[in-house]
Amino acid sequence: MVTPETGDDLLQEFLADPANRTVGLATALARCTRALGLPHAVAYLVDIQQRHLVPLTDVTSSLPVDESLAGWAYRTQSLRVESSEAGTLTAWFPLVDGAERLGVLAVHTPTLTAGALSRGRALATLVAMMVTSRRAFKDTYVRRARTEPMRLPAEMLRAFLPPRTIGDGTVVSTAVLEPAYELGGDAFDHALTETTLHATVLDAMGHDLASGLTSAVSLAACRNARRCGTELPELVSSVDEALTEWLPDQFCTAVLAEIDLATGVLRWSNCGHPAPLLIRDQRLIEDALEREPDPPLGLPSLLTDCPRQVHETPLQPGDRVLFYTDGVTEARTRDGELFGLQRFADYVIRATAAGELASETLRRLIHSILDVETSRLRDDATIVMVEWQPPRT
Repeated sequence: MVTPETGDDLLQEFLADPANRTVGLATALARCTRALGLPHAVAYLVDIQQRHLVPLTDVTSSLPVDESLAGWAYRTQSLRVESSEAGTLTAWFPLVDGAERLGVLAVHTPTLTAGALSRGRALATLVAMMVTSRRAFKDTYVRRARTEPMRLPAEMLRAFLPPRTIGDGTVVSTAVLEPAYELGGDAFDHALTETTLHATVLDAMGHDLASGLTSAVSLAACRNARRCGTELPELVSSVDEALTEWLPDQFCTAVLAEIDLATGVLRWSNCGHPAPLLIRDQRLIEDALEREPDPPLGLPSLLTDCPRQVHETPLQPGDRVLFYTDGVTEARTRDGELFGLQRFADYVIRATAAGELASETLRRLIHSILDVETSRLRDDATIVMVEWQPPRT
């Protein structure tokens, strides 16, 4: 029988064994499960559109995110337990690395004790970290996350994208991007430093490989400048210069923003893009972030001598800021009407009032748009939502 003390010893031995560093995740999961004294565990990874939970191995079938207890654990990032007809129990643990939801872990056991639950949580934490550390070079995970072939522009752009969700306890930034397998020129980026959240949304001209290249070069230039400590106005200029030099016939619209984590001050530059939206106290603050936009990034920026504008506004705790591309608001409802800004904002407001996680809000929102389209989106649809919620003092 595994006690908390022996369980800690077994886990320590597992982590200290050099032979476990290079084994595949399925093997590592099996070994770690035995080391923790748990009978059986199966890891499920969410697919790229967050509709299915796909088992890491072919031992069982995929599960729907919206219609299963496993999906409930994923959607709410909380433990769920169910019993089977055979009398065994399954504990569903969310797989979360930092702020990013990766899937769920099923632990099958005859009984559930406090010790078993604690070891299950430890196992879920280990599995999440292993998935994150290996998925960049393990195509196995990528294949299981896809339900159909991906076009070349989408393949290229997705290689540049960061995790869907990041956060640090003060701020969370989460994103969705569709159509998942046929992206053209939309892209997003977000990153954290000790003091600042950086967020970017891009929409390149066209819907082909050249569009994808435009967004890829823009993302690279943005990150290069940011990692050199460049301030926002110069960072925008760096993207202009990169596009002018390498892709002189291409351009893209964008919003490049940063939030001071301590003060909540939002600074942003709008380069020919739809204005961000501000949701505060469960209502849309009309025109709060509406400013005269600058020209798009790239060649059009050379047509004016005016420097890039940087705007600034203070956020309040709990504020949600939405950055998006026009593919979102120009999508159609079942009645053929434009989805529009107000419907977009109302959806987020209702979800906020219900206490829904920011990442779950965007997952359900983009599905509500996709599920009423008769064929495919008329344009790429990208949303980044940032929520500033500093700890109470």
